Amino acid sequence: MTDTVVSNDGRPGTDVAIFVPSMRGGGAERAMLKLAIALSRSGVSLDLVLAKAEGAYIEDIPDDIRVVDLAASRIIASLPGLTAYLRSARPAVLLSSMDHANVVACWARTLSRTRPRLVLNVQNTLSRSAADASMRRGRLVPSLARRTYPGAEAIVTVSKGVASDLADTIGIPRARIEVIHNPVVTPELIARSREPVEDEWFVPGADPVILAVGRLDSQKDYPTLLQAFAALRSNRPARLMILGEGPLREELESTISSLGLEADVRLPGFVENPFSYMRHSSVYVMSSLYEGLPTVVIEALASEARIVSTDCPSGPNEILAGGSYGRLVPMSDSAALATALAAALDDTTPLPGPESWKPYELETVVEQYRRVLLGDGR
Repeated sequence: MTDTVVSNDGRPGTDVAIFVPSMRGGGAERAMLKLAIALSRSGVSLDLVLAKAEGAYIEDIPDDIRVVDLAASRIIASLPGLTAYLRSARPAVLLSSMDHANVVACWARTLSRTRPRLVLNVQNTLSRSAADASMRRGRLVPSLARRTYPGAEAIVTVSKGVASDLADTIGIPRARIEVIHNPVVTPELIARSREPVEDEWFVPGADPVILAVGRLDSQKDYPTLLQAFAALRSNRPARLMILGEGPLREELESTISSLGLEADVRLPGFVENPFSYMRHSSVYVMSSLYEGLPTVVIEALASEARIVSTDCPSGPNEILAGGSYGRLVPMSDSAALATALAAALDDTTPLPGPESWKPYELETVVEQYRRVLLGDGR
């Protein structure tokens, strides 16, 4: 990783500044880092501006990307630092991702009295994420977005569902919103998915492993998954592994204990290479209540996993082509999920090929972003 700049200074003449809260282990952060790396390698002078330079992906930032650490305790506290950065660096384009960061980016551009081309990237269904927010400031985001987002030169969402939701939620014309998928599939991802998994659960002849990957929070609805797995496990041997970390770990561990699943369910936390787990699992499952464009489902496709997902707003239906590339089930329906998991374990039909993940290949997405950010698309 390149040395982190703990200041608000920038390089005059910077083409693009990408502003995100941190490099914590989420799909949005991973997508923005992949985009930053690809843009930098294509000759774009680029700064990665972080509200706080922390997270699992910090070590993955290459030396040719300059990191500007605003050292803020939370997103709103990064406003003075981002404002100062814009005055100093004067990037031609400011790309911001994730709702709180987008609002701060809008304010910072106004306060800095600079006019970089402002592109806002929306990763999630705003109406659902605001309704699900535990803190008041999260519930205020739609109101703030209604006032700030229209001033951006471009608004990009990661799926058609997110675009429609954003238009309805903040009252902006749908025609003003462009859909560009997250850059997910790379040759490196495919190669890493083929690495072995050093875990006794994955040795030949072991019980089939059902895998989920995602933050341990309410959005992912792991209680329904655990109920579904308990029903499945009562009829056949199987194991469930959930990779990720989050605030509901203790609650989920308690649920696992109450269902008597301690021997068959594991929560290993964050792992550095989840793709090999995807390829070597028997079924990949996502039980979310809402998403934007669930990166993990695309990664599972590219890792040639058999997939079961809730048909939540939004993304899974688009990614799985209405069920052509995997099974879709209703949200919060443990019986339907258990039935789909059993069917997937028994399935012997061929898995989807590269056509299923081609729209999410890095090269395709970077061309689209170059057009929106720089107007060239080469």
